[in-house]
Amino acid sequence: MAALAEFTAKSLETERPVPFGCRIVETATGAVLLDALNAVAGECDPSAHAEVRAIRLATKKLNSISLAGYTLYTTCEPCPMCMAAALWAGVDRVVYGVTIEECNRHCRQVQIPAAEVARRSDMPCPVEGPVLGERCYALFTHPNMLRAFATWSTKKVTE
Repeated sequence: MAALAEFTAKSLETERPVPFGCRIVETATGAVLLDALNAVAGECDPSAHAEVRAIRLATKKLNSISLAGYTLYTTCEPCPMCMAAALWAGVDRVVYGVTIEECNRHCRQVQIPAAEVARRSDMPCPVEGPVLGERCYALFTHPNMLRAFATWSTKKVTE
């Protein structure tokens, strides 16, 4: 998770900073398959969340619709769309940093916990988190990210 937070933090110095990063790792060996960032604005695609992008890239790279044998790490608890994609891909487990509730302080979220999505499916998948939550939350509170949140059309007004 620390390496994923570091990878994601690099985006904070770009024109389109994002706090949402995802890494897919081979469960047995820990070998990194790939990293991805949220690209909703860049791709003009509301489904281009980091997890969905990582799953799409990983299945293409492996030439398989299955990610059995892989673990998905993400800086933020997956939204229901992302968690459903992880379930359909058959990942071994999902590990997240920031809770969806914490993320909602800065931008809108569908606040259904990832573990609830997994529990209500017939596709078993352990969900673990928060892991290194403070480190991942720092991505959301970086000054460049706070400025970017203020321009997002999905901005949530904070108290």
